[in-house]
Order: sequence, then structure tokens, then C-alpha cells
Amino acid sequence: MIGSEDAARDYVASLCDASAMARLDRLVTALGEENQRQNLIARATLSSVWQRHIADSAQLLEFVPHGTPLWLDLGSGAGMPGLIIAAMRPNWPVMLVESRRKRIDWLQRMRSEFELDQCRVAGARLENVETTRADIISARAFAPLKRILTLSARFSTSETLWLLPKGRSAAQELQELPKRQRALFHVEQSRTDSESGIVVGRLAGRKGP
Repeated sequence: MIGSEDAARDYVASLCDASAMARLDRLVTALGEENQRQNLIARATLSSVWQRHIADSAQLLEFVPHGTPLWLDLGSGAGMPGLIIAAMRPNWPVMLVESRRKRIDWLQRMRSEFELDQCRVAGARLENVETTRADIISARAFAPLKRILTLSARFSTSETLWLLPKGRSAAQELQELPKRQRALFHVEQSRTDSESGIVVGRLAGRKGP
């Protein structure tokens, strides 16, 4: 279990190269500055940003093959996990879906500053985003699990991997799914919080859009 900022930073460094770490260092600084203008993350978590936000996002890479055609991140907000993934894997196509104007501006600015040419910001409500096949779908603090699956099933095929950090409610939210859906997902232990989980799975029987 990752229990400190130093351990979190070392863990993230083990998953990416020096250029990515430089981008993340700049992102952490920018995040602290922007948080004074808009509430991107809880102020109390600024002192543990590597553990609570960066490593918490980066750990999703452990479930993913080395290459992926499209990563779709729902309700990206401050950029967790989608912007973190894009910064660590700049050659991967990543789409950040966010509807709030100030958050959209923030994500666009970070995308431009870090020259993340494969990263796209979809500044709209998810219902208004054009349907496209996603190979990875992630969401952190976006909506209850059942609603996430309902809203975004149209982006999914039977091959799409869902990675949904749900904090301490992971097991409970999984149990609230219909039995057939529940059997397709499981909870993985988070590396950053002993009481938190990540819902992982695939929706069966869906054809690509």
C-alpha cells in the first residue's frame, strides 16, 4: 500500500519515463496554482496530491496493455484520471469529457502546455458527445456505477475495458447492479487507500458503434 508522498512519486516513476515525470511535476505545480482560482480538488488533499490524485490515477495503467487505440475518460474535471494518463502516455489517444466551462478551459490549457497532441477535450455533456468506440472507459467521482454504465454503454463493445475508481463505495455499488451486469465486473484493491476499490470489467454482447 502506498502510504506517503515519496512512495507515491516513486510508484508513478516506475510506470513512466523521465519526460512524463517532468510533465507531472509541472502539472502538480499548475494544479496548486489553479486551485486558488477554482476548486479543482479538495484543498486538504493538496499536501498529498501525489498519493491522493496522481498515483491514484496512474495505478489504472496496471490493468491496461502497453498500447490502446482510445481511452475515454468521463467527467475529467481536474484531470483525474484522464489527464494523468495522457501525460504519462502521450502517444495514446485520450478523450477527456467535461461539461463545466472552467474545467474545460483548464484541461485545454494543460493539453496545450504539455503538447499532448493525442489528447482531445470534449467540452460537452456526455449525452451530447458523438458515439465512438472506446477501448478503455474510466470515470472518477462522475456518477454512481449504475448510471455510468447506462450513460456510456453506447461507447462500449464487448472488448471495452471499464476502469472505475469508486473509493470506499466500490463493493456496495457493484452489489446494486442487476445480477447479469454484476457478474461481469469485480473490485480490485486500490494501491492508495486500503478501504478503496476500483470496479473493473467488460460489458458482454455489445457490438461497436
